[in-house]
Amino acid sequence: MKIDTDAKKIDEILTRSIKEVLPTKDSLKELLSSGKRIRIYIGTDATGTSLHLGHSTNYIILEKFRRLGHEVIFLVGDFTARIGDPTDRVDSARKQLTREQVVENVKTWLDQVKPVIDVDNKENPVKILYNDEWLSKLTFEDVINISSNFTVQQMIERDMFQERLKAEKPLYLHEMFYPLMQGYDSVVMDVDVEMCGNDQKFNALAGRTLLKKLKNKEKYVLITTLLENPVTGEKMMSKSLGTGVFLDFEPAQMYGAIMAQPDENMRQLFVDCTHLEISEIEEIIKNHSPMDAKKNLALEITAIYHGEAKAREAEDDFVTKFQKREIPEEIDEFKVSVGNAIIDAVTTNSVVESKSEFRRLIEEGAITNLETKEKITDPNMPITQDISVKIGKKRFVKFIVE
Repeated sequence: MKIDTDAKKIDEILTRSIKEVLPTKDSLKELLSSGKRIRIYIGTDATGTSLHLGHSTNYIILEKFRRLGHEVIFLVGDFTARIGDPTDRVDSARKQLTREQVVENVKTWLDQVKPVIDVDNKENPVKILYNDEWLSKLTFEDVINISSNFTVQQMIERDMFQERLKAEKPLYLHEMFYPLMQGYDSVVMDVDVEMCGNDQKFNALAGRTLLKKLKNKEKYVLITTLLENPVTGEKMMSKSLGTGVFLDFEPAQMYGAIMAQPDENMRQLFVDCTHLEISEIEEIIKNHSPMDAKKNLALEITAIYHGEAKAREAEDDFVTKFQKREIPEEIDEFKVSVGNAIIDAVTTNSVVESKSEFRRLIEEGAITNLETKEKITDPNMPITQDISVKIGKKRFVKFIVE
């Protein structure tokens, strides 16, 4: 396949969603402009079954490299996932996974990334590799030889190790092996470029060190931007905070999760997670209200993963449920006796967990009678006729009087 050296395309690859290029952006630009076919990879540890929009940023960039004719490797960290990357683990070590857990986690990954990267392209397919193929075969002698290229001082320079030490928290020896293992991936695959988030910079540079020492080869590190709230600094794609937008979400769930993102996150999500030109993005943000701009964003991203037709359906569903406050077409229905108190109806049918939780929701104004569009304020209100109720932000139920 002929290598595309279009200057504009190369500039975009090295600029959009890129935080840093090591050793220098100019030297990598020169390599890409030379017409030489390079090998670039990204590794992802199989610590869960779902990938999120933060991962998609990297795959969008990888697809641009693939279209230029370069060799792209999608490395599944099925061995390193079992060690546990200490990144961001200030309080404790990451839980180690079994081989069986890792294999189960990776089953749906390829289907999740295929909407943004043409994995099975006939002319230039993506190469899928698993680092268990070589890391599990290393002998203790091999590990000693690899580790002899680093000092303890170099290892404990890592931010999270320093924080762990200052807090007098345990720092396990196997956690120091993680950068060595990720670094050794680069040696085995003989890569020219590694792409990673800023949180993986230390590990990627370990690979740069090993390649230089073991093969006298220069490796470039392309560091992408992390999806972080520009105001709070919190990660946008946090499962624990309930803010993640995962690639295996159904259309309505994906659209709604994007709409739930704070307004200040919009621009970066447009830039890092869509195919729109920067000029188009600026025009949308400038000429639309935050709500309408975010609807553009949600539609654009949902269409990438589910197609425009399903994205439009998700948008209509969102407008029906949350903007017009109409009753959606699909709603859970429960039969109740005439005069039954609503608090008994919701708890008996497990709509809410307890009566105390329902009373709390009442006090917070989170229960709405969709027939009258009024808040329900009496938890003992008798149900005398069929009634549709909105509970919280997303739950809709209908009680049918027998």
